[in-house]
Amino acid sequence: MLFHVRMDVQLPPAMPAAQADELKKNERELAQSLQRSGKWRHLWRIAGQYANVSMFDVDSVEELHALLMSLPLFPYMKIEVMPMCRHPSSIHESDA
Repeated sequence: MLFHVRMDVQLPPAMPAAQADELKKNERELAQSLQRSGKWRHLWRIAGQYANVSMFDVDSVEELHALLMSLPLFPYMKIEVMPMCRHPSSIHESDA
């Protein structure tokens, strides 16, 4: 199942820099691991914002939920999820 996910990160202004840096490091490591596994298919930064748009390829809504909740920055994110399906006019077989 494909999901379009927008994540907006809102770290508290009073968060110590060392704590923020550690969260970001752990987030990067997990995101890259999930990309290598194929679960996090695409990751794009939204220019000028501390936000991203991503495509996830998971087996269920429950798997996506668990994956998103496992992200170190999850407590500081506003997340929007849209389920996706292949468009019948698409010429790309990899859209499925």
